[in-house]
Amino acid sequence: MVPGLSRHVSQCGKRLGRQLPCLLALFTLLAACTPKYDWRDVRGASAPFSVLLPAKPSIYARPVNLGGIMADMTMTAAEIDDVTFAVGTAELPDAAQAQAALLVMKDTLVKNIGGVVRHEKSQLSKTQSTIDLDAGPAAAPADKDAASNQGSKASAMHVHLVARDRRVYQVIVIGRQSAIRPEAVDTFLTSFKIE
Repeated sequence: MVPGLSRHVSQCGKRLGRQLPCLLALFTLLAACTPKYDWRDVRGASAPFSVLLPAKPSIYARPVNLGGIMADMTMTAAEIDDVTFAVGTAELPDAAQAQAALLVMKDTLVKNIGGVVRHEKSQLSKTQSTIDLDAGPAAAPADKDAASNQGSKASAMHVHLVARDRRVYQVIVIGRQSAIRPEAVDTFLTSFKIE
């Protein structure tokens, strides 16, 4: 027997006994931080696009009014913690109507959350038009507690709209302002490609 080995093992056992609750708490905390996002490459069912979505998507279609023109919009969407990541596509009768539909979509989306545009950038070229915007609650209450409560419940959204030829695309992240993670928004929006 190695001299002092049993005493060393006994001391290690006592230290481990004191540290075990801390280690268990640490492992529990790490398990709670496991990412909920399961990014996957998704291709459009009725339109030529690809995008990364954070969960298995649902796909549905419904008629929408885009400035007096009825069109069938197909939505491909996934939700994580009450934050929705979605791509909507529709085809209009001609390219000019698709261009005009971008403004209608922008105004409708902002109105739907009762918000205001915080940041907007538009680009127009011969082949396509885009509008990128961030929108959030219309006004913050003067009361600090009310403002904090509103910030946790208020909807915010990040939108990328595209008109190319006769087709329009709306790429959206929408949810509680406090639940939207900037890195998830960036991953989603930058992954969108028209094929």
